[in-house]
Amino acid sequence: MNATSAATAGAVTFVWLGMVLAISFLEAPLKFRAPGVTIPLGLGIGRLVFRALNTVEAVLSAVVIVAVAVGAAPARTIALTATVTALLAVQLAAVRPALNRRSDRVLAGENLPRSRGHLWYVALEILKTATLIALGITLSAS
Repeated sequence: MNATSAATAGAVTFVWLGMVLAISFLEAPLKFRAPGVTIPLGLGIGRLVFRALNTVEAVLSAVVIVAVAVGAAPARTIALTATVTALLAVQLAAVRPALNRRSDRVLAGENLPRSRGHLWYVALEILKTATLIALGITLSAS
């Protein structure tokens, strides 16, 4: 893989990883422990934050895809790029819409049990994090 493409894709991958770690594994769980944050308030904040995160993730994914495509990347790099992009796509197309519908119901006043959708989202975040780490290491070694 050419050095410029590898460096660009690697830097973007590690920025993406940092954002996922900071938002999904730090901000999201802590927000509900802050004094005065109710479930509806936390859900409203979470929707805004994750909408912004997912938008930025889509842009970062596109940048990585272009850099990998232009850089004549090896098969492993292409596979990791495709995997992380697919994980993000599943989150955006399948899990987030279901979570949004559920949070609409909670915000409308329904008292619902804990959501399994959040568990799916977290599982995908863990897989995405592991894939981003592997992709970043692979690109750094290029």
